[in-house]
Amino acid sequence: MARIGVFICHCGHNIASAVDVEAVLAYAKTLPGVVFAGHNIYSCSQEGLSSIKSSIKEHQLDRVVVAACTPRTHEPLFRKACEQAGINKYLFEFVNIREHVSWIHAKEPVAATEKAKKLVAMGVAKAALLQPQTEGEAAVTPVAVVLGGGLAGLTAASSLAGQGIETHLIEKSERLGGLLRDVSVIGPEGELAKPLLDDMISRLTRSKHGHIHLKSTVKGISGFVGNFELTFVEGCDEKKIKAGAIIVATGANEFTPVGDYGFGSVPAVVTQLELERRLAKGDVAGDVVFIQCVGCRQPGREYCSRICCNVSLKNALRLLTLSPGSAVTIIHRDIMSSGTAAERVYKEASETGVRFVRYGLERPPKVSAEGDGAVVEVFDETLDETIELDAGLVVLATPLVSPPDSEETGKLLKVPRDKHGFFLEAHVKLRPNEFATDGVFVCGSARWPVSARECIYQGLAAAAKASIPIREGKVVSEAITAYADVDKCAACGNCVLTCPYDAIEIIQVKGKLAAKVNEAVCKGCGSCVAACPNDAMQQKGFTTQQLGAMIDALVKGALEGAQ
Repeated sequence: MARIGVFICHCGHNIASAVDVEAVLAYAKTLPGVVFAGHNIYSCSQEGLSSIKSSIKEHQLDRVVVAACTPRTHEPLFRKACEQAGINKYLFEFVNIREHVSWIHAKEPVAATEKAKKLVAMGVAKAALLQPQTEGEAAVTPVAVVLGGGLAGLTAASSLAGQGIETHLIEKSERLGGLLRDVSVIGPEGELAKPLLDDMISRLTRSKHGHIHLKSTVKGISGFVGNFELTFVEGCDEKKIKAGAIIVATGANEFTPVGDYGFGSVPAVVTQLELERRLAKGDVAGDVVFIQCVGCRQPGREYCSRICCNVSLKNALRLLTLSPGSAVTIIHRDIMSSGTAAERVYKEASETGVRFVRYGLERPPKVSAEGDGAVVEVFDETLDETIELDAGLVVLATPLVSPPDSEETGKLLKVPRDKHGFFLEAHVKLRPNEFATDGVFVCGSARWPVSARECIYQGLAAAAKASIPIREGKVVSEAITAYADVDKCAACGNCVLTCPYDAIEIIQVKGKLAAKVNEAVCKGCGSCVAACPNDAMQQKGFTTQQLGAMIDALVKGALEGAQ
């Protein structure tokens, strides 16, 4: 019979303020199989972990249940403690009584305590049926592929190649550098863009580990973490690359505001990138009006592109430097100059003579042609009156938008996008720059509009994460994957159709057709278990028997509470 130890955490006041820990502890001692129960103020502290390890040895525990806060951040600590005390880490069960109890029942201490008791009972019932597990391993191809040759992609590729990792950079256009190729000065820092790009490209081309593929389009991606195969067309030739990790750095495009504020019909109306090209040549003079939030922060494209205000502030100062007598006006809904450096630029622009006029979404500016220039009519919300501005140039600050082929890229990699077409990280805080699909990483404006500085940071972060499995030489699969009972399997294929990760196939097993799970691809979502009509599909650590025992414990606890 299992010898189960239960450990309840106060989590300071996080749990103890709503849950009567002593009452839950006393209840845990009455549960079948529990030979020891204890509590700690902070179970995740060094003192708490040491207490758990010593209790395992002293009471010869072979199963451990910890009731504490989120397993997402703390489960690895407790599993490691179990291993150090001589127990297979998969003989550990986590019960979340912070997020699931104390935080959502903060003002219901009696109900919170009773719920905590039930959850602990369910955890104990499941723990009694847990079995030791061995994690699967797969070899890793020591090659990385970076999709996209903009600043983020170049940063990632040059970092990987600099580490001695064979790296292929695939770029669909005929040049590297992305949007930054049309920018001469990076704001708000004021750094020159060309030397930065040239240095990165030079480092990559000089490295014997760097390989650049221009005018190349990816046609197919198969495999899984450590063992991907990419098919792409470079020029007229179809090529294949095997890789252990993939970085998505496909960037974003400048939104083209055809029909907005005279763009396309009034020659004096341009976008920021066209202004950047003119500034690089010194070909700008006269009065200039910027219009912010063109094509964004409105129905259909509600998001703020984050960098537009900083770009306008930077370019407004450059215009005044090139033509000190010019009048420069920024028409805005509000200035989003995030960051201390950008705030300094905003202050400098205000003190240098840049004029700021605020408009509302319901009364946008109107632009009409006049001679070689334009006239901008806008209702100034600060002055509460309509004003007219003569301009030799009207600059529209438009958002970055996802490229047209991002949907196809997402399908090839089986990674999600948001409603605007940007790629979604696995978790913005816990797993930044990672996809839920193992071995695939994301950086730069492919995931959301970011500044040049952020592109560099994220490119380095993605490269660091992609290098881990390559340097390890293997990937380890957590033992929560699905498996098939060959004797029960009827090879109906329901699991194959249901699996969102294409981790299951029907093959010959023990002389008959049956389902086979690729553990390196399986994410343990359990979809196949729910879809199987014969109960042939099971998931390690979440078997039908284990889940049934949890339900029985819950029902029993509810009946006892009703008496």
